[in-house]
Amino acid sequence: MPIAFGGLHTMYPNLTPQRQLRTSRPQRPAARVLNSVEHHARLAGHLTDRDRWLCRMLFEHHVLTSTQTVDIAFAGRRSANLRLRRLYQWGVVHRFQPHREHGSHPMHYVLDTAGAVALAREAGIDPKDLGYRREREVGRAFSMQLAHTVACNELFTTLIRRARQPGADGTLAAWWSATRCGRHWGDIVTPDGYGRWREAGREIEWFVEFDFGTEQLSRLAGKLARYERLADTTGITTPVLIWLPSAQREANARRALAEALNALDRPDRVPVATTSGDAAPDPVDMSAPRWRRVDGPATGRRAALAEVPDLWPNLHYAEPSTSGRRQATADAPVPRELTAPSPMPPPDPLRPRR
Repeated sequence: MPIAFGGLHTMYPNLTPQRQLRTSRPQRPAARVLNSVEHHARLAGHLTDRDRWLCRMLFEHHVLTSTQTVDIAFAGRRSANLRLRRLYQWGVVHRFQPHREHGSHPMHYVLDTAGAVALAREAGIDPKDLGYRREREVGRAFSMQLAHTVACNELFTTLIRRARQPGADGTLAAWWSATRCGRHWGDIVTPDGYGRWREAGREIEWFVEFDFGTEQLSRLAGKLARYERLADTTGITTPVLIWLPSAQREANARRALAEALNALDRPDRVPVATTSGDAAPDPVDMSAPRWRRVDGPATGRRAALAEVPDLWPNLHYAEPSTSGRRQATADAPVPRELTAPSPMPPPDPLRPRR
């Protein structure tokens, strides 16, 4: 089930240290064993292609819940829980469960040391140069940004879930995290994510801004000037899709965004559309007919994700990059980093080794 989005700003109230899990905690070897060269070598014969892909997704997107992991990589919850338990025991992933006053949150997973070492060795990078820090990853359990990260990730994992259904006609071709966006465009603007969706012979790319209802609308609207600058710098016009928590919040945001758009020198370089959690039955299904352009009528039709280009029929999109790599300036130095993982998982292993 998708995350419930009522009262988004209180979704993770009173975030506290990791709660006592309701089930018995799997036993793990001592840290000195999990960090040993011998342990890392033994893992080489046990990690499947899907395990390695999941490690890359956790490195890219920081934290995924057990439900999101089922959506993007497994056939069912039981198989996911069994494999994630094993990966936790091996020190490939770490897990925590945030506090909740009533009920319980799903388990949250982050990349652990053994998984990071495997990624680095696979990419030919010294683990020390990967930029991974266990304290930072495990510390996400206490981060005030945790709810925002998980909810924003849900927009994309829901697309992957849809694309994995039998007979699906769409696929998520690219998904970049806010961190990767920041490395490439952060001197101008840092979106909450970047995606590319293919459906029925069409392709749409977009930046996403995920509004949790706590940001000043003037600050949200102020980002449009930076998106205009990015379009002028790169020569690429990319729609900005803004998700808001409620219909009322969307209505208020649209007024602020329309004023900011009208104040731009080249508003045509910043196509903006909005939606809210109330605009479709599933609050986080980006593919649903939920997107409405800001500079159009308030009662205008809402377009599905694949139809977003129709909202601006005179807009000319640049050809998608075959490498998926875009930079704010052609001469900007590119740090050595892992390439963005494919959002779609490899085929399920027939018999994963345990």
